[in-house]
Amino acid sequence: MSDNQLSRLMGGSPLWVLVRLVILSVVIGVILSALGLDPLNILSSLERLVRGLFSFGFEAIDKLWRYFVLGAVIVVPLWLIMRIAQRGR
Repeated sequence: MSDNQLSRLMGGSPLWVLVRLVILSVVIGVILSALGLDPLNILSSLERLVRGLFSFGFEAIDKLWRYFVLGAVIVVPLWLIMRIAQRGR
């Protein structure tokens, strides 16, 4: 797949799309967390791994990771659905 095809498929430069998805996932994760939603139970084994890695005082990184994952649960599937729907036109 050429760079042009990949850019068209993803809706822009792959790196820029990734950056936008990460930022949007964190923002949505903060909002969902404030609402008391916690879909991280689905990823409990991954959470244990992350907690083990960040148990040395990286609380800020741990919170950012939680916000990212929480937001990504919503943002990434919606982005994928939108890309598929636009591709179908």
